[in-house]
Amino acid sequence: MNALMKMYGDQNFIILGFPCNQFGLQSPEENHETHNILKCVRPGGGYTPQFPIFSKIEVNGDDENHLYAFLKESLPSVNPIIGDIKKLHWSPIKVNDIRWNFEKFLIGADGVPYRRYDLRCPYEDVVKDIEMLVKGSHGS
Repeated sequence: MNALMKMYGDQNFIILGFPCNQFGLQSPEENHETHNILKCVRPGGGYTPQFPIFSKIEVNGDDENHLYAFLKESLPSVNPIIGDIKKLHWSPIKVNDIRWNFEKFLIGADGVPYRRYDLRCPYEDVVKDIEMLVKGSHGS
């Protein structure tokens, strides 16, 4: 994500990070600990995000954040496999839920959700779409 900010951060582009502990309970830290976890543990090695990291939210289930409810309604899931339900910590589980960490949403400067990316989506596909949006050639 830092590489994308370096490439496009001066072109009406920003990444917003929203931590979530609903996927295998992999983010149990308190909000004030998030930056130290990123810096020292995962990914570690002194990593410092070059984009805003917000407080932890829920992206699925009864308490899902309104932004994510809107994004999931606007852009249905691109992954037909829900995954291991024992590692998913929300209820109810719905077809358009986010399946795992690092699923991404690309939103145009006009606020309209543009594309949703599975965590296995090739980096190059995301870059192509960002390039198209920042250059203004997506037809809007």
